[in-house]
Amino acid sequence: QVQLVESGGGLVRAGGSLRLSCAASGTIFGISWMGWYRQAPGKQRELVATIYTSDDSTNYADSVKGRFTISRDDAQDTIDLQMSGLTPEDTAVYYCNAYLKDWSHRWREYWGQGTQVTVSS
Repeated sequence: QVQLVESGGGLVRAGGSLRLSCAASGTIFGISWMGWYRQAPGKQRELVATIYTSDDSTNYADSVKGRFTISRDDAQDTIDLQMSGLTPEDTAVYYCNAYLKDWSHRWREYWGQGTQVTVSS
């Protein structure tokens, strides 16, 4: 079994910062990429940021560029999302996402349960 467990969500005022973390656990033989998506009420889930394990290259949604930073700890199979300059538009459930080789030796996509981020004005 593989699990992605998020932590670090919460309530913050506009302009503030939060740091989200995601830890992958279980039988994992390799990780191609990990990232964060978010879903606001009444909206579709959208990509926030991705990081690739091969070269640590990153990809960000235009709406978060310059404000959010994704990073990873290869030894711990964890990623963080440092969020600053938060606005009410960043309010959403944030989901950790990973593409990895699991116990079956197949590459599969996994999702965490999500963590709520609420930004008050």
